[in-house]
Amino acid sequence: MSYAGHNSDIPIYINAVKRELAINATGQRIKSIYFGGGTPSLLTVAQLDDLMCAVRSNFALDGSAEVTIEANPGTIDGEYLSVVRSLGINRINLGIQSLDDKELKLLGRIHTAEEGREALQLAKEAGFDNINLDVIYGVPGRTMSQWRHMLQEVVSLTPQHLSLYPLTLEGDEPLCGAISRGDVGELDVDETADQYEVAEQILTSHGYTHYEISNWARKRYECKHNMAYWLGRSYLGVGVAAHSYMDGCRYANTPDLDAYLAAFTSHVGNVREMEEQIGPELKLSEAVILGLRLTRGIDVGDINSRFNVDLLYQYRDQLEELVALELVECNTKDIKLTPRGRLLGNEVFWRFLPK
Repeated sequence: MSYAGHNSDIPIYINAVKRELAINATGQRIKSIYFGGGTPSLLTVAQLDDLMCAVRSNFALDGSAEVTIEANPGTIDGEYLSVVRSLGINRINLGIQSLDDKELKLLGRIHTAEEGREALQLAKEAGFDNINLDVIYGVPGRTMSQWRHMLQEVVSLTPQHLSLYPLTLEGDEPLCGAISRGDVGELDVDETADQYEVAEQILTSHGYTHYEISNWARKRYECKHNMAYWLGRSYLGVGVAAHSYMDGCRYANTPDLDAYLAAFTSHVGNVREMEEQIGPELKLSEAVILGLRLTRGIDVGDINSRFNVDLLYQYRDQLEELVALELVECNTKDIKLTPRGRLLGNEVFWRFLPK
């Protein structure tokens, strides 16, 4: 989450995050760290180093841990990236979104397409060999020919990982105004689906494995951090608006920056706005829903063993309907989404929610 006009609060915020890390210190071995939720590349290298030291002081960092930082093109340079890489941050997520300047302007992005290309090259030169690019599909006015050309250029940049997301409108973006004025067309659901299917074809033909609904990767470059979410593993989120899942309970920190800072300045340390105990029924439901996001699907035997259930019997009505709708493939060993099911994932997922 980003907060404009609060740069002067960054040093105070860093200290608050360090205190929250100390409060949650377990010494437990962790396999991934993700600096995200806004623009963490606004932090100085000294501040990032301070946070990395705090993590190492309170937890045991696995020797092969994946450590990711999000960065927007146009906000970073080669010197910054080189020092960041030396801190042990070994993966970078670049929000290029598009390689078309007109689209970037419509999307409200502050960088140009050339700055996106340059950011990738700078990351490579700084020693990053695990680079993800965020790309948006379903942008109004984009032809299929333009989309194919953009994808061909994206793969020619040789990132190890790609995350493709459908365009969603928040209401305050330049694109919303352009649509309301009639400068560009409305969002087209069918065109968005077509662009997704073309992406599947092109990326697969260039050696990327489609391992999750929105994610493609070269072999062994699947995102460890996100896999933890999809596999239902525990994770700790620190900072304003951060979410955690620990010991069968879900937590959410306050999104109010002032309240977050005040809590740690006064040494109260309680910034949780929401706590939810995940019962057995919801836990099973989420394991199925999150597992189905993976293109390999869910292992029926594994779920049966973990939850002491007969999965195929428990959800027999839902599965029968979804198979008939050609949204799910199901057998005695695994359940997974069909290509059509990946396009209509929400139509699948709600059926597994507790009644």
